[in-house]
Amino acid sequence: MKLIKFFLWLSLLGSLAGAISVASLYYYLEPTLPPIENLKSVKFQVPLRIFSADNKLIAEFGEMRRIPLVYNAIPERMVQAFLAAEDDRFFEHPGVDYKGLMRAAYQLLLTGERRQGGSTITMQVARNFFLSSEKTFTRKFSEIFLSLRIEHELTKQEILELYLNKIYMGNRAYGVGAAAMVYYGKTVDQLTLPQIAMIAGLPKAPSRYNPLADPERSLQRRDYVIGRMAKLGFISDSEEQEARSTPITASLHTAQTEVEAPYIAEMVRAEMFERYGNDAYTTGFNVHTTISSTLQTVANRAVRHNLQAYDQRHGYRGAELHLELSGSEDDQALDALLRDHRIIGDLLPALVTGVEEKSAELYLGEGRHVTLTWEGLEWARPFKNENRVGPKPQRADETLKPGDLVRLLESADDHDTHFRLAQIPAVESAFVSLLPDNGAIQALTGGYDFYHSKFNRVTQAMRQPGSGFKAIIYSAALEAGFTAASLINDAPVVFDDPSLEGAWRPENYSGKFFGPTRLRYALTKSRNLVSIRLLRSMGIEHALEHAKKFGFDPNNLPHNLSLALGSGAVTPLQMASAYAILANGGYKITPYFIDRIESETGEILFQATPNTVCESCTGESPNNLPIAQRVISPQNHYLMNSMMRDVITRGTGIKARSLGRKDLAGKTGTTNDQRDAWFNGFNRSLVAITWVGFDSSKPLGRGEVGGRAALPAWIEFMQTALKDIPELPLKVPTGMVTVRIDPKTGKRASVDQEDAIFEVFRSEYAPKELSSEAVTNTGSGKTGKGTTSEEQIF
Repeated sequence: MKLIKFFLWLSLLGSLAGAISVASLYYYLEPTLPPIENLKSVKFQVPLRIFSADNKLIAEFGEMRRIPLVYNAIPERMVQAFLAAEDDRFFEHPGVDYKGLMRAAYQLLLTGERRQGGSTITMQVARNFFLSSEKTFTRKFSEIFLSLRIEHELTKQEILELYLNKIYMGNRAYGVGAAAMVYYGKTVDQLTLPQIAMIAGLPKAPSRYNPLADPERSLQRRDYVIGRMAKLGFISDSEEQEARSTPITASLHTAQTEVEAPYIAEMVRAEMFERYGNDAYTTGFNVHTTISSTLQTVANRAVRHNLQAYDQRHGYRGAELHLELSGSEDDQALDALLRDHRIIGDLLPALVTGVEEKSAELYLGEGRHVTLTWEGLEWARPFKNENRVGPKPQRADETLKPGDLVRLLESADDHDTHFRLAQIPAVESAFVSLLPDNGAIQALTGGYDFYHSKFNRVTQAMRQPGSGFKAIIYSAALEAGFTAASLINDAPVVFDDPSLEGAWRPENYSGKFFGPTRLRYALTKSRNLVSIRLLRSMGIEHALEHAKKFGFDPNNLPHNLSLALGSGAVTPLQMASAYAILANGGYKITPYFIDRIESETGEILFQATPNTVCESCTGESPNNLPIAQRVISPQNHYLMNSMMRDVITRGTGIKARSLGRKDLAGKTGTTNDQRDAWFNGFNRSLVAITWVGFDSSKPLGRGEVGGRAALPAWIEFMQTALKDIPELPLKVPTGMVTVRIDPKTGKRASVDQEDAIFEVFRSEYAPKELSSEAVTNTGSGKTGKGTTSEEQIF
């Protein structure tokens, strides 16, 4: 009896000592414990997401992929799976599972090793949010005390919500929402039982049990979770058997982007980083751009088709790479050879495995063998230089040999799939389209493939606009008193200008001279000599000041007569901004691409308020947007628009007549030696600019002018972009008169003159003198008799 009392007292004293020790430890650690209140307003690291104007995902930036979910959005079966895998007594214990702790203590006494054990979901929340994963007694006790606090402050559902959104699931996925997307490309409510069980098995060891890294171990872990769910009564025996018999179906799903717009995505990323620093990648910002997903897709396709057509015109440069093949390689070995070669644009990497007389066998990877027929091969005349190609091939082995790594372009019709030999274009392009009324960018493509070249040619490439700048020069001339019927002599001229490093003898592209030419016709046919004489007549300073109204910095433009030929350096985006003025009635707008920035919860943090055209407004515009400033007169705008429509109906942009519209206007642009090719075009609803050239500025080749090298992409884009947009007539503003004139002199035509034409003038500049004979312009802006074959100007 005394012995029993002794042990009872000993137990009591031991318990008391233990309680005192625990209390002492608590008071020792309590000052270091973080406040639990932070969990009630926890902010998860959520990536930056970028969307199109029609709410389609363009890109996602951030190290952590996370899709936070509220508890009610998490399926009950997923909750059950995690309870079975991690903590089946979660809804019963107070945050600490003493049975589990006793098992961990027993293991410590038995083996002498400290192992993680007895961790409840609440304890994992405490550790993941506040503590390190270091296995020490102090950290373990801090975890226990924190868990008890958490259970006191939060409901079980709130704790589970934190846990299921926080845990790391491998492959940069944090939380069950991201895991469902990363491994299955689904939302959590779309997952099957086996898929849920696989995800629930990940937190124990995300690398060891990862279905992508080790499918066999992942399968074992998944089946363990399924078994536990059955044992706990969460699923029936038949559900268990069916789930166990299902194979692993996980595969890596990157962010499910719906629009290919990587150049605009990078512009947004840079802007967000500028505004918010590194928080841009973790705060869950949702950026809604001005981009139209439909027009962006069309722009991508138009640019690629156009560059491929240029590339095909200039011949085949040969295989990308040659690999020695024994001929006995199986698909696995061929896959290894292709592994480092990705799709670029829409061009597939392929290995030539065999060559016949008029065909070749190629391997595309993943067991896919295809035959390249002569139809897809016969175009490949060998490239010599930008102006010359070799003879047409007669046999396939003149172009291909086994071991060549080449590119194929795949297409399909209702009957079959077709392949054409292709190559990554060496030439590059830029394309941008915007709304002229407010500058909202609708589509932007900075090159053939962003991941092949991240250089954004829309915003970063400073290139000469060539004849595309003549629109600015002619608009300036109209302000200086010239008219669409003013005569300027298209004749040889030599300029001795120190800023041009000696004598300069400009020519027309054709090398011919056409004598006295009306301005309308000169712009339509892009006559260089007329533009130069016109600039000299009005004065360079006047033209530079006028260019400033179009958004160009005079300090960045040449202060000599080469300005008339677009010798300054500008970006395609600057050209789009300038041409918007010609499209919208004469108002200055500023291009923009971010419509609004929202927080993770949908709160609007920024809303764009662009300067907007409102021709009928006298005060504020609708929606309280600032009104765009008028920079050219309605009369100037009308005349320029009218003349630039002629560029398409009968000038250098005549191919655009294929669109079958009467409201299109624009201007081609070509620089010396065809180093840059442009088409700048618009109607009242849309502006689109396309540029083609080599990044090295080497020549594109003979005949590769704006109307051939650039215009086709513009046409392909506009064909879709304007499909449902009605034509708008060009309204004649007040202060304009239409006069019947002699096309040779620009003066009023006599009543009986048969070849007379109609021209529109500002009232104050309408011709009054009747034409009696052809006259020419001597370069002073006044008309006079006679002309010289060459003129020296010093």
